[in-house]
Amino acid sequence: MLQKFDERNRNLIININGQLVHRDKAGISPFDSAVQGGDAVWEGLRLYNGRIFKLHEHLDRLERSACALSFAEIPPPEKIIEEIKRTLAANKMSDGVHIRLTLTRGLKITSGMDPRLNQNGPTLIVLAEHKAPVYAKSGLTLTTSKVRRPPRDVLDARIHHANLLNSILAKIEANNAGADDALMLDTRGFVAETNATHVFIVRNGDLATSRVVACPEGITRATVLELCAAEKIRCLETNLSVVDVYGANEMFCTGTMGELAAVTRLDNRQIGDGKVGPMTKRLSDLYAKRTATEGVQIV
Repeated sequence: MLQKFDERNRNLIININGQLVHRDKAGISPFDSAVQGGDAVWEGLRLYNGRIFKLHEHLDRLERSACALSFAEIPPPEKIIEEIKRTLAANKMSDGVHIRLTLTRGLKITSGMDPRLNQNGPTLIVLAEHKAPVYAKSGLTLTTSKVRRPPRDVLDARIHHANLLNSILAKIEANNAGADDALMLDTRGFVAETNATHVFIVRNGDLATSRVVACPEGITRATVLELCAAEKIRCLETNLSVVDVYGANEMFCTGTMGELAAVTRLDNRQIGDGKVGPMTKRLSDLYAKRTATEGVQIV
């Protein structure tokens, strides 16, 4: 699965610390913390008919992550929302848009890892693109990566940080294997998530998803849990092994950029009957109903 260039994005306007610039002229300093050490946090948002779904939940996670990294200054939600509005207006966007927020620790007075070198406040980047959900609805193929997700005592995955090399290495494995994405395990051998999304399996009409130990607290994942509670669908958060996944009737992954997408093969093994299953379809439809009617009006 390789995303393709959307011609509508050729003349995007990017927002960097409130400055609106053409994508070809946008840039950040080599002294910015994101360049120096991946010292940044981020969020992915999706715009549906002028509304951003789960906006406040995303901004809350952004703030929690920045606090965990001891950012000296964090823009208030009102400021971030205003910059999102300005960016969308500059690009005349109202629907079918993915927004990536990046908040870095900001500029350093000289090269180095020490956060005390950051004395100018954070850098906020708002990148809005015309982008449909990125995963095919016909079913994805995964391969289990040899790259493991670190435990909390190494790097807590609940920090939604921008140092994504762990996931990128797993994605390289998936590319080399001809798979869409990689399933990543923790150091104990339990399922964490894919290199980009959370995963659910269906067994005998019940759902199960991995515990939030070596993966972030996904907002689309949380929405699926909400849907299950509302629909009285039993869903268990537990330790899952690859064997559990091999024996599942259905499997799907969740994320803001791709919404809900079925997984039909793992490690060249067919999951269930190899088709998009009824539970995946049901929850996808329920999710679509929520995104069509809920969210913060921003355009």
